[in-house]
Amino acid sequence: MDVIAAISTANALSAIGIVRVSGAGCFAICDKVFQPTSGGPFSAAQPREMVLGRLLDRGGRAIDSCLAVRFPGPGSYTGEDCAEFHCHGSPVVLREALEALFAAGARQAGRGEFTKRAFLNGHMDLTQAEAVIDLIESETAQAAHNAVEQLGGALRKKIEPVYDALLDIASRFYAVVDYPDEDIEELTREEMLGTLARAERTLEALLATAGRGRVLRRGVPTAILGRPNVGKSSLLNALVGYDRAIVTDVAGTTRDTVEEKAAAGGVLLRLIDTAGIRETGDAVERLGVERSRRAAEEAELALLVLDGSQPLTEEDRTAAEAARLAPRVIVLRNKCDLPRALDPAPLAELGPVLDISAREGIGLDALESAIAALFPDGEAPAGEILTNGRQTEAISRALEAVRGAKAALEDGLTPDAVLSDAERAMNALGEVTGKILREDLTARIFERFCVGK
Repeated sequence: MDVIAAISTANALSAIGIVRVSGAGCFAICDKVFQPTSGGPFSAAQPREMVLGRLLDRGGRAIDSCLAVRFPGPGSYTGEDCAEFHCHGSPVVLREALEALFAAGARQAGRGEFTKRAFLNGHMDLTQAEAVIDLIESETAQAAHNAVEQLGGALRKKIEPVYDALLDIASRFYAVVDYPDEDIEELTREEMLGTLARAERTLEALLATAGRGRVLRRGVPTAILGRPNVGKSSLLNALVGYDRAIVTDVAGTTRDTVEEKAAAGGVLLRLIDTAGIRETGDAVERLGVERSRRAAEEAELALLVLDGSQPLTEEDRTAAEAARLAPRVIVLRNKCDLPRALDPAPLAELGPVLDISAREGIGLDALESAIAALFPDGEAPAGEILTNGRQTEAISRALEAVRGAKAALEDGLTPDAVLSDAERAMNALGEVTGKILREDLTARIFERFCVGK
């Protein structure tokens, strides 16, 4: 493969910026743009040891004093010769370094090409490759923990025994058919049923994690509901940690839905601050109210905000009815720093009722605990949680095929019917790990990556 190069850090001022190079012959290219201060060529430096030196531009002029390290293949990230330049984090320096590498014979790396080469060179399977981008995009500690365990091969190790067991069934069938004169022991019906039952349980357990995986990756759609001026925007600002929404004493300030992400109780929330729900003659505000109701219908969690310093109003009851559209509700008696006038008893059927002051930051810890209780981690160990639709769809196909093979065996159908379903399950599992290589599939996966990873 040709030599590729890319900037692997963000295009912004920073303390350190990294330029990465990979491919056969990359060390000779690096010799043209980097001069170690200790003398001698960079290509002769000790592997995996940082070397101080001068980074040169296309004209041979020094543009930085930086550290460089080389990783000879196959013991590198990509499985081929690699090098990195750890520069001062000026975007100008990084661009000049990259242009110098291009002039010396490297080319621009494509999206995810370093990780794709690691996959093609057998250094990781597809579940590990996808875990790389999941780790980069993690927005909670739980998501990062799951991704790093998958990067270590946790999901592959869960799937491989199922694949190998199905392969054993298929190979025994073929061996008996192809070599009838050999003394090959056939699997008994009970042994095959046991194997298929274990495979079914494993795949069912994996598939059951998909809901948790969606929460880890995309977050929980959360509608903040209530009548105007009860503190919905103040709550949004308190959860995200800055003034995302305009807060005034004027009712109806929020006329459209405002969306933002925030982590609460270890759960990523996709917060939607909605327009206050009330009857209004204002056409613009009325559209906002309709969007509020639709947000409630699509939410997995509704935060019903009420003014705890005032008795329950008809508009509060209307907002509560909208909140019922969500499968989970937390009722928040806001403004608890003021004298309380709202009776919580009629609201208890909706969900937990908490006292908070969004403006003063009171009660937010209790809110986070309530959210965590509604979305528990579950029993699946980190790394064994399905986090994307591709994995989930393939595991679903594998489970359907395993159930088909099991039913065929129980119904006494001919061995070829069992074999056909077993092979369908193997193909689906092979798509998850990359044993079955499809160019369109791998191209779509690595398109998600940033350049330089």
